[in-house]
Amino acid sequence: DPCLNGGRWTGAACLCPPNVDGARCEFGATTINLTAGKGGGVVVGTLPVPSQVSQSHRHPGVPAELGPSVTMMARVTNREFSEDMGDAASPRHRRFAEEFSRTMDGIYRNVSGYRGINVLSLSRGSVVVNYRVRLQPLPGNASLEHRALELLAMANAASRPHNCSPSADELCFTATSARATGAATLALNATELCRMHAPANFSRFYFPYRTANGLLCVTNCTLNVPGSFDCHRG
Repeated sequence: DPCLNGGRWTGAACLCPPNVDGARCEFGATTINLTAGKGGGVVVGTLPVPSQVSQSHRHPGVPAELGPSVTMMARVTNREFSEDMGDAASPRHRRFAEEFSRTMDGIYRNVSGYRGINVLSLSRGSVVVNYRVRLQPLPGNASLEHRALELLAMANAASRPHNCSPSADELCFTATSARATGAATLALNATELCRMHAPANFSRFYFPYRTANGLLCVTNCTLNVPGSFDCHRG
């Protein structure tokens, strides 16, 4: 597998995780827009691995987004947990997370304000999934706690496959808990917020940079930031 930093080889090219780029997923994005959910911003630019010089590969990325969310837990009964699934960078973790995300997208696609899910962790029994449901800001009279209960009920009311064997194409699961987690706020430690959303292998290179439109996470390779320099000249 020629892919780095959690990339997955498709047989023809590397499929990189969010905010990672390059032919071999060898770069981290130089700009992560934490307010992209409000302003529609995108991730642009790349950060080379230290001591590595290469041509920049630019394309829109998956922005880190702020907003209300519901943290949930579900137990998938027709898949078996293996130790490598506990590592978010492992191929088995990524494959399972993609499969689980597709299942949840099908269940929640008609929920008002639904923006997708993030798998936070996987653990034993058969596979216990800790995940976050991302939402658009709720109307002023709406309760996030009430929405959490709705999401829990909807997950458990979803039709189940007739075949719940380990070889079945679809997942069989039970949602066991839901907790409203509110909206992330920029008043939190901005440096930690940037490092939380940055690719793990590059997180120490990111620092917060505030603009009139919100908060960016940047590096010394980010253009038009005080103190920046051209990282592709050695």
